[in-house]
Amino acid sequence: MKILLFDPFHGAAGDMIIGALLDLGADKDSVEKAMSSVVSKPDFKNVERCGISAVKVETNAGKAHRTLDEVNNIIDTCIAPKEAVLMAKRVFGRINTGEINVHGTKMTHFHEVGADDAIADVIGACTAFLSLNPDAVYIKPLALGCGFVNSEHGKIPVPAPATIEILKESGLQVIYGKDPEEGELCTPTGAALLSEFSTYSNTEPEGRIIATGYGAGTKNPQNTPNVLRTLIIEQNNELSDRVDILETNVDDATGEVIAYTIQRLMDEGARDASSIPINMKKGRNGSLIRVICKPEEADMFVRILSEELGTLGIRHIRSIHRSILKRTFETVSLELKGRIYAINVKIGWIETEPVTLKAEYEDAKKCAEETGLPIKKIAAMAERIASEKIDNGAK
Repeated sequence: MKILLFDPFHGAAGDMIIGALLDLGADKDSVEKAMSSVVSKPDFKNVERCGISAVKVETNAGKAHRTLDEVNNIIDTCIAPKEAVLMAKRVFGRINTGEINVHGTKMTHFHEVGADDAIADVIGACTAFLSLNPDAVYIKPLALGCGFVNSEHGKIPVPAPATIEILKESGLQVIYGKDPEEGELCTPTGAALLSEFSTYSNTEPEGRIIATGYGAGTKNPQNTPNVLRTLIIEQNNELSDRVDILETNVDDATGEVIAYTIQRLMDEGARDASSIPINMKKGRNGSLIRVICKPEEADMFVRILSEELGTLGIRHIRSIHRSILKRTFETVSLELKGRIYAINVKIGWIETEPVTLKAEYEDAKKCAEETGLPIKKIAAMAERIASEKIDNGAK
C-alpha cells in the first residue's frame, strides 16, 4: 500500500504542491502539458530554502477576474487526464463555496483564485497527484500563518476568510501562527487542493519511507524553510492494518432491531459488528453496539447506526492499529454419506508456520444441513485434513 503524506509545516499554496509532487516523482511531462494548455509553458527550477533543495514552479501567467463557469470552461479545454479535469472542477467548487460563505451571496467573479496562475496551479497539481496514483493520503496539521494580507477587498486577516471556510468543510487539522511577520502561509488554492486530496482515503501512515519531495514557496525567509514537504510511505498490508471503531449504547431497541442492524452493517462491508449486553444507569439493561470498519467508510456506518437505532451519539475511535496474519485458503474434500463436499479452510501464518486453522462457516453449514451431522464435527474434520495437507507439503 502506497501512502502519500503531505507535511505542510510552513503552509501550502498551489505552486508549492506542484513542486513537492514533481520532486516526489510525479510525471513532469504530463504536468507541463496540462499547465501549458491553459496558460503558457511553466518553468520548473531547483532552488534552496534554508539549505533544503526544492522545486519552484512559475506559471508565467497574468491575473484575471472570471466567473466559476468561465474557469470551468477553461479547465474543459486543457490537455489533461479526464479524472484530473473533474478533480480540478471539484477544487474550484470548494473555492466557490468558500467565497459564497464569506460574502453571503453568489459570487459573480473570483478574484485572486480566478487568475490564470491559479487555474494552472490547480490543473497542474491535480495532474501531478493522479500521476503518482497513491492508495491513500495523509495530511499533517496545516500551518496557516498570522498577521494581515492585502486582497481585492482590502487588508484582511490571515488566514483569509475564504481559506477558513474551505478548511472548515474539509475537517483538516490546522495550526494558527503566532508571529504577525509570518503572513499568509496557506492560500485558498492550497487549502482547496489539500481538502480534495484528503478525500482519497485519509489513512494514518505506518511503514517505510521510499521517497521525499519539497516544493518551494516564493518567499525565502532566513529562519524557516518555506517549503511543503511530501513523502511516499510503503505499508506492508500483510503485517498491519488500520481500522476505526464505532460504539454506541442503546436501551430502547428490541433484539430483532439490533439483529437486523448488525446484519445490515455486515452486508455493507463492516469488518465486524457485535452487540454486548451491558447494565446502564438506573439499572436499565442495554446493549453496546460496536462496529469495526475501514477509516474511509466510518461516516457511512455512523449513518446506518443512527438510522436503524435512533442513537444521538456515537463514539468514534480513529485509526486503531490492528496486527493481522498472512492468510491463505486450503480446499479440502469430505466424503460423507456417498457425497463429496468441498470445505474451504482459512489458515493464518506467522512467517512459515501455520498458527490457526478454521473451516469456513458457510461451507460447513451447508454440509451439516445436507448430512445431518453436527457442524462442529464437520469443521474439525476439515481442519484436520487441511493440517495434514500442510504437514505433507512441508515434508
